[in-house]
Amino acid sequence: MKNIITLLLLSFTSAFLIAQTDMSETAPAKEGGPIMTFETMDVDYGTIQQHGEPLRVLNFSNTGDEPLVIKNCKGSCGCTVPVWPKEPIMPGEAATIEIRYATNRLGKINKTVKVTTNEGDVPHVIRVLGTVLKGEEELSVPESAPSMLDGGK
Repeated sequence: MKNIITLLLLSFTSAFLIAQTDMSETAPAKEGGPIMTFETMDVDYGTIQQHGEPLRVLNFSNTGDEPLVIKNCKGSCGCTVPVWPKEPIMPGEAATIEIRYATNRLGKINKTVKVTTNEGDVPHVIRVLGTVLKGEEELSVPESAPSMLDGGK
């Protein structure tokens, strides 16, 4: 019985390893075409005040040998809105994607923007990071009005 179990395990392991080898040989590396190259994959707002400047600009270039077309840019939620060039970016040219975050929201920023191009099926994923703090003018406590409980003082 032990021999049968051992034989089955060895057969399964061998078949798995062979399948992995065959898959890697059939996936050729992409040569030529458009290549979108970013200066950074992070848009960092740092620490900003509530209602602070919502716009950040992400620079990229086409380092490939064919025109680059951005098919779509989509934020992970409605609070992160990208605007991208609709015309093709020629080889060697640079361009920008504008990203606006709703800075009226307080707390940590941890969002993404997916950029789909004519390079292939796998989108670029840009991280949008930072922290929005409550504005100083909103941190002050209003003076209390006279109350019957404190004798009208």
